[in-house]
Amino acid sequence: MATLNDKIKKKWDENYDSCLSNYPSPAEVLRLNQHLLPKQGTALDLACGRGANAICLAENGLSVSAWDISISALKHLSSEALKKNLKIKFESRDISKKPPASDSFNVITVSHFLDRELIDDIKNAIKKNGLVFYQTFIINKVNDVGPNNPDYLLEKNELLDLFNDWNTIYYREEGTTGKIDEGFRDQAMLIAQKL
Repeated sequence: MATLNDKIKKKWDENYDSCLSNYPSPAEVLRLNQHLLPKQGTALDLACGRGANAICLAENGLSVSAWDISISALKHLSSEALKKNLKIKFESRDISKKPPASDSFNVITVSHFLDRELIDDIKNAIKKNGLVFYQTFIINKVNDVGPNNPDYLLEKNELLDLFNDWNTIYYREEGTTGKIDEGFRDQAMLIAQKL
């Protein structure tokens, strides 16, 4: 009998196996702010999917780990890393059961993933002066994108509040303010540094 974990893996494997389009771009929070990355150190692309963030981190000279529950997603990432001659450590991992160890990374990127119970683990895993690049969907979406389950959607300013004891370097959440057909909608993005 298949366990819940097996069903989740199967769902995400099928999702990534159906991705035949061009390789995705890194999350906007990382793509637009690569200049903030350290010149060296360790980085984790958490719940990496096809690993566009991992590719970006490796291209910036960091020693990168990429974790996802989907083996299919990691195969896509492995193939792309091989094409680009990048070294990335891959791991099929259920991070809700096996979160990162304390003080193990200089940078962690998280995009399109939210598990509030893991926030403290993510914060603890980042070394002093390390950075988190976080981008995911908000409850106050303009478009029908991302999840609809409120358990996986940020409340207004929630991402900022989750890291309120860190140095906020960058935060953006436009929601439904102003001309909703322009700007950065549907998601919040944060870069914060551990004090």
